[in-house]
Amino acid sequence: MKHLFLILFIFFDLQVNSQGLQSEPNLDKKKKNILLLSEASTYTIALVGLNQLWYADYPRQSFRFKNDNRNWLQMDKMGHTAVSYYSGVVGIKAYQWAGFSRKKAIWYGGMTGSFFLTIIEVLDGFSYGWGASTGDLIANTTGSLLAIGQALKWNEQRIQLKYSYKPSEWADMNPEKLGNNHLERILKDYNGQTYWLSFNMKSLLQIENESFPNWLSVSLGHSGNGMISSLQEEKQPQRKRQFLLSLDIDLNKVKTNSKFLNTVLHTFGFLKFPAPAVELTKGKLYFHPIYY
Repeated sequence: MKHLFLILFIFFDLQVNSQGLQSEPNLDKKKKNILLLSEASTYTIALVGLNQLWYADYPRQSFRFKNDNRNWLQMDKMGHTAVSYYSGVVGIKAYQWAGFSRKKAIWYGGMTGSFFLTIIEVLDGFSYGWGASTGDLIANTTGSLLAIGQALKWNEQRIQLKYSYKPSEWADMNPEKLGNNHLERILKDYNGQTYWLSFNMKSLLQIENESFPNWLSVSLGHSGNGMISSLQEEKQPQRKRQFLLSLDIDLNKVKTNSKFLNTVLHTFGFLKFPAPAVELTKGKLYFHPIYY
């Protein structure tokens, strides 16, 4: 663990001090210290917890990569992309709050998720039976760049990555991999998860009509079904991809007279709003009156 702490503190020293952040004219030193201390503490606590709860059960090995790009119909990669994306969105806001210049706040904050998830890949690479995944690294970077690119171009996120979940019938067949309860399955059961690209229509199309709702979005979703293990095996149901088209609500655009309610809505803005959806699976169309 002392090597992990060393890596963390070296990274922050290189990331912050060597980039000349002290010269930022609008930088609030107190806020900067709060931000960096909070960030370092969060990373450290999370990684120490992961090391004790997960990696401690696996013996160490020399660092290696593992190709898992065919697993779970790439649903795990979409999860990496989504986590990295929203970590970047939050990171950008945090660095802006601390007074960093626009571009530095976007780049440093936007890469927050990639940094954290890359450290996890390093731990995977040294854990026997596992390995660092190039696919995960690409997914992490994609999520960060989606947040960074939109912030640079539009100063807002007009295309958002979103998540939805509903219990699946397959989790009971492999609870070790897919979760023993609903809380675990929200994170582990890829059959019940759907990842969405949600497009805010008014912002993207630059619609000037004030009566057009600024919260209305159209979402494209991807999910998988029939996955009991990471790869297709004999005597298992035939796994299949599901592509979806649905309406959505951009909760970040919803404003009420209550600051508390606005905060709650914006906090859960990463969740896809339940709505009617059209599903395309193996060339067949299905309609869902409400899709979660």
